[in-house]
Amino acid sequence: MKPIDIKKEILFFCTQNSKEENIIKYSRYFKGGFNGYGLDSGLIEKKSKDIIAEHKLDIHNAYALCKLLIPEKEYEIPSFALLILNEFTKEFTKETFNELNEWFSLGINNWAHTDGLVMYFFPVLWKKEIIKLEDLSKWRNAKNKFQRRCVPVAMIKYLKHSKDYQKMFAFIDSMMMDPEREVHQGLGWFLRECWKKNRIQTESFLMKWKNDCARLVIQYATEKMTKEERLRFRKDKA
Repeated sequence: MKPIDIKKEILFFCTQNSKEENIIKYSRYFKGGFNGYGLDSGLIEKKSKDIIAEHKLDIHNAYALCKLLIPEKEYEIPSFALLILNEFTKEFTKETFNELNEWFSLGINNWAHTDGLVMYFFPVLWKKEIIKLEDLSKWRNAKNKFQRRCVPVAMIKYLKHSKDYQKMFAFIDSMMMDPEREVHQGLGWFLRECWKKNRIQTESFLMKWKNDCARLVIQYATEKMTKEERLRFRKDKA
């Protein structure tokens, strides 16, 4: 079956299993509301595995199908792409990274799919050394704010493979004045995890930026500090 026909099968499945109560429940997690069918998450995972088995998909078929799913506006359809590709992690190569890069221009447009992409794929990309930190260089100033968010969030997974904090801080330095809230959250989240592992170098970096970067970055980064420790990172009075 052609990828376009499998997509139609997925769309029909979503329509048949839509739940209004889930749409209401999921809306609280998305600014501006939830656009989707309200499928139970377990259903999406099971159907993804069934599709692979029934249509005997290989990773290249999966790439083609995912490109058709990612642009769809309803939340569950790109979710199918993430779950389908996740079944092929043993076959990941640099081509996989290039495919993910294309996903952002096709339609990754929320924090959940961005962070899911990181959770599913980047541990494999880092562990197998399929990519290096430098491969994310262009992502730092990508047009899509969620691709920019992906950089620091993906670097949380990179902490398992590197202790070169100065290199990592230098890598995100150009992002510290990013205008978007979602990027601020990602940066702060990454810096919080760095602080857990290396307080001295992380606090030095935060001190450098405390007067200029968005306060949300500092808020997230200092979340696990004591009240007294957080006071040191308040913005200096003019």
